[in-house]
Amino acid sequence: MFSILRQPYAVLEPPRAQVRSAVLIGVFVALFLLIFQPFNLNLWQTDHKEIKLIGFGLVTFLITTLTYVVWPALFPNFFVERRWTVGRSVGFVLFNVLCIAVGNFLYLGYLLQLPFGWDNLFWTLSFTLTVGVFPVGGTILYGYVRKLRQYEQGASQMQVTHNERVDKDEEEPTLITNSDPTQPLTLVADNEKDTISLPPANLLYIESSDNYCTIYHLQNGKLHKPLLRSSLGRLEAQLVDHPRLVRCHRSFVVNLDRVERVTGNAQGYKLHLLDGQLEVPVARRYNETLVTGLKR
Repeated sequence: MFSILRQPYAVLEPPRAQVRSAVLIGVFVALFLLIFQPFNLNLWQTDHKEIKLIGFGLVTFLITTLTYVVWPALFPNFFVERRWTVGRSVGFVLFNVLCIAVGNFLYLGYLLQLPFGWDNLFWTLSFTLTVGVFPVGGTILYGYVRKLRQYEQGASQMQVTHNERVDKDEEEPTLITNSDPTQPLTLVADNEKDTISLPPANLLYIESSDNYCTIYHLQNGKLHKPLLRSSLGRLEAQLVDHPRLVRCHRSFVVNLDRVERVTGNAQGYKLHLLDGQLEVPVARRYNETLVTGLKR
């Protein structure tokens, strides 16, 4: 049971998708309270009761939007995909539920003009956990199983194919691409002075981190990882003559001719290079492009 909490899981969806999910969760809470009226809410006699109950759904929507949209923008380093797991996702949901509980406590205190009390806060927390944690937690586990099966099955059906021409006297294979393999690839930094030149076939992938990019490439059969001060978008624009060097993630450009196999987990596809020593993630938005490119 606990091992599943350490399994990789897809990091948060884009803000627009998060807002849509927040709307659905808020609507669920409002409808649940209106229809079932648990916790003796059916005995509550008050004017405009339906509107006040819908208010709990509105509180849920606002806090969920704040948690899932604003927090990732303020603390992006915490939401790094390679470190995101089922456990982190569940923990973040519990944090969101706690925030919703506090919001509901304040809202209920406003409606009933109640003074602050720890017993009231505890009751509100129990109320919120009962209503919210099971559907949200179930959604996470369902999403994990669904995505795991989807990407594992997709990876098992994906055969990496590309043409190679190997000269036995050469240490490195010469990979046939649409560009001239005899012409070196030159990557130019932001300052227009620093450059890295290498044969296109020797480039494995480029990884972006802050204002720098790490160029993973082979030189005399050994892996080198020099840094270049540049955005990934700028370097990608310099690769237009090399169609096999493609964007696969917001932080990665990969040489498709160097991909040896593809695996999948709940986070998506993973590209393996250099006898499995290197692993490159594939963002969902690039799935179709990568699948098509790898089959060529």
